[in-house]
Order: sequence, then structure tokens, then C-alpha cells
Amino acid sequence: MGSTADSPFNIRTHRPGDIGWIIHRHGLLYHEEHNWDEQFESLVAKIGTEFIDNYDSACERCWIAEKEGKPLGCIMLVKDRSSDRNAAKLRLLLVEPSARGLGVGKALVRQCTEFAREVGYARIVLWTQSILTGARKIYANEGYKLIKSEEHQNCGPNLTGELWEMEL
Repeated sequence: MGSTADSPFNIRTHRPGDIGWIIHRHGLLYHEEHNWDEQFESLVAKIGTEFIDNYDSACERCWIAEKEGKPLGCIMLVKDRSSDRNAAKLRLLLVEPSARGLGVGKALVRQCTEFAREVGYARIVLWTQSILTGARKIYANEGYKLIKSEEHQNCGPNLTGELWEMEL
């Protein structure tokens, strides 16, 4: 975490206002790029609210990638409360269009992996969409495996949701 002299960005943990930014940017960006509707924004708001309401600093984090104080991307790692296994969920990866290609997404996903190992999780799960090819490539390169897919309309248009996981 942090930055180095040759790094084009730094990564920090969340602070007040960041969760609101995450909800706002997900709602706008995914509407602009994929025509997803307010149902997606509602889902992101629920995830953000759950994070704030249940935040356990011993085993959960939200990170913001930024350059000169301007957010470039975000990600969360939270306890998988729906599982009795020792699992975490990777949530809400977003990279601003202007920052794509700088390694922001890869660095944020790697931050999740390192933290999950550090605090003792056995695996990480995530849910994504088949059309998010850039994110899917990052997940595959990090070692995640596609477990199952199913069609849905949770965000407006017809989509194929995917469950991925990585054993640690």
C-alpha cells in the first residue's frame, strides 16, 4: 500500500466520504458504459451500507487508489457472512476510465489477496458479469476460477452473472 517514486498512483484505506463516492461512480459509470439502471446503483448502495454498518477492521477493508488526491479506483474485501467457511468476498472493483491501463485494477485485486492471506481467510469469492472482460482478465490472472454463471436482469439489461473463487 502507499506509493513509490515511480508509481503512478497510491492505494489507501477508506475514509469518510469514500463510500458515497463509490456508490456515485458505480451508478454513473456503469450506466454510461453498459446502460445499467438504478437497480445496480441500489445494489451498490446496499453493499456500501452493509460495509459501514458491519465494518470489522480486523478482517475487512476498503481501498481507494488515487493520484494527487483524485480517486482512480476502489475495491472492498469483506467477510462472507453467508458462508460458514472461512471466506471473504471481493466487492465493488472499479477503475476510472482515465486510469485504465495503469495497473490500478491489478494492484487493487492484489491488495485484497495479500490482506486476505494476512488475516487468515481460506478463500475469496466474487460475483461479476461476463461482459466485464477487463475485470475478468485481472481475476483470472490473480488465480480466481470461474465456478458458475447464470443469466439475470438485476441491473436492467440481460446479463450473465458469474461466481468466481480463489483458494488461498
